Amino acid sequence: MTTHTTTDATTYTARPIDPAVLKDLRTTDDADRPMVPFADEEGGAPLRCCLRRSEPGERIALVSYAPLRRWAAGTGVDPGAYDEQGPVFIHADDCPGPDLRGHPFPGAHRTVRRYSPEGRILGGRLVGNPEALDGAFDEAFADPEVALVHVRAVEYGCFLYEVRRA
Repeated sequence: MTTHTTTDATTYTARPIDPAVLKDLRTTDDADRPMVPFADEEGGAPLRCCLRRSEPGERIALVSYAPLRRWAAGTGVDPGAYDEQGPVFIHADDCPGPDLRGHPFPGAHRTVRRYSPEGRILGGRLVGNPEALDGAFDEAFADPEVALVHVRAVEYGCFLYEVRRA
């Protein structure tokens, strides 16, 4: 997990995909397809297992992942129509997980999408400046109804990571 503390000492934790979930995804993904590993010749794929970009030659896979469904199953709620799955890159084999300072995948526009404890979208915010992410988290978690947020890539809409209060 990557932890960020804002200037007012509020702490938020960026969470990679859980190791137990990664084990499942490496067998059958959330769309019931088997994992198909490949060598990433160029590098640069955003790996959701360790919250960093891949290096050229690493063995990775593109799998279908349903982050809200997985969270909802652990909390006993039904996300209903908000349940969605999409493509994420992961290492094809076990990895040590994140070891980062700063925000994962910096340098691009992001969307911070807020969810209620019932798994419903409460709103979102476009973050054009990566330095503004902490402010977006402060804004989201100032609302006591926000249970978690998803950070998504604007260019593709893909899930990047989940953030919760630490």
